[in-house]
Amino acid sequence: MSSAGLDMAPPKRGCEDVRCPFHGHLKVRGKVLVGTIVSLSNKQTVVIQRELLHHVPKYNRYERRRSKVHAHLPPCVEAKEGDIATIAECRPLTKTVSFVVVQTRGPA
Repeated sequence: MSSAGLDMAPPKRGCEDVRCPFHGHLKVRGKVLVGTIVSLSNKQTVVIQRELLHHVPKYNRYERRRSKVHAHLPPCVEAKEGDIATIAECRPLTKTVSFVVVQTRGPA
């Protein structure tokens, strides 16, 4: 078991998933994002929604925007809709999945 190069403890449960950054061979690199899980689209993929503030220079104000990101969910990480998840960038796993869930916290 490895820490996958992240400053967080690996999950207590083990798994046999080769796409797990802690128990498999998947390397993480690049961005680490935080968002809310809005959908468990299938057993291995989750949809994370991020809230962003975008500056509008003309009015010198901010507007709220949302962004959705698909991420792989290893079996060792417990997750359900409404939880806050930390995801890390990895190599492309499928057409739309280039992130993996590395940690979850309770509901938002």
